[in-house]
Amino acid sequence: MGHKVVVFDISVVRALWETRVKKHKAWQKKEAERLEKSALEKIKEEWNFVAECRRKGIPQAQYCKNGFIDTSVRLLEKIERNSLSRLSSLAKDKGKQSNPFVLELSGEHWKELPDSLKEQTHLKEWHICNTLIQIIPTYIELFQAMRILDLPKNQISCLPAEIGRLKNLKELNVSFNHLKSIPPELGDCENLERLDCSGNLELMELPFELSNLKQVTFVDISANKFSSVPICVLRMSNLQWLDISNNNLNDLPQDIDRLEELQSFLLYKNKLTYLPYCLLNLKKLTLLVVSGDHLVELPTALCDSSTPVKFISLMDNPIDKAQGQDDDEIMESEQERQHFDKEFMKAYIEDLKERESVPSYTTKVSFSLQL
Repeated sequence: MGHKVVVFDISVVRALWETRVKKHKAWQKKEAERLEKSALEKIKEEWNFVAECRRKGIPQAQYCKNGFIDTSVRLLEKIERNSLSRLSSLAKDKGKQSNPFVLELSGEHWKELPDSLKEQTHLKEWHICNTLIQIIPTYIELFQAMRILDLPKNQISCLPAEIGRLKNLKELNVSFNHLKSIPPELGDCENLERLDCSGNLELMELPFELSNLKQVTFVDISANKFSSVPICVLRMSNLQWLDISNNNLNDLPQDIDRLEELQSFLLYKNKLTYLPYCLLNLKKLTLLVVSGDHLVELPTALCDSSTPVKFISLMDNPIDKAQGQDDDEIMESEQERQHFDKEFMKAYIEDLKERESVPSYTTKVSFSLQL
């Protein structure tokens, strides 16, 4: 018997394969549409977009609105372009070459720190001012090389306890923010030399744990609500400059002479009626600034020209708060006024350093104009 050969019409075979190809293409199209509508695909796209934004240091508030992420490539390019222009303009304003160990941020467009910051733990200095940043993140403890935290004139309402793990921190400036307390853990920063908490307006005390800061030479807690000199300050044995002006002090402690290294003591704009004689025991004191409006008793030796102390008695005219302002406006204007006061005193004291003697009294007149 010979071989059996099955013969098909070629047109039938072609029609069969064309049908199968059409079905396969239709399935591919449906699968592509399913993937396009799939939540998993959307999540993957958003995840990649967020990762790209974080890599480029773009704040989350720029691309996330009310919990929804705008994954537009055009938006990413716009944000990146704006960020680069801001950074470049900041660099021009500073007139400095960029330092790989220094972070500098300024301007109200900054509402939070960039997410990429946590990967730059080599930084030694943060200089952040005039922003709307409210929170210092807890991952600040990762910055073990940190030497300077310069954070004035922001919206910071609290400091994280983790700040106490910055063992190499030498300077902390949180002036003119909205702090109401200082974390006790700051007392673990044993190498701290300068502490500036001025102009927060609502700060009433410093934790006793700050007594451990034996290397501190400069403390500024002016323009707050302290009713007495904090105990921890009296235990800072190397303190040379203390500014506790514009607070609610009624008297000074009798052991203020424990501050044997104190050279400059600013007390003006308080409620002091007398100065204790123990001030005469501060042998290194060369500058004492008070408000003479309410003083009725003070050691005459302080005013003696034979002593090295430059005794300055200011006669001030406090301006009442403007009427018709809400609390936020009052606080903002008050902080501006306090900042101006500090700049005035800074210039005044610098001028005094060039004089051999000081005037018998100084009257500072303030003018307020409302249109």
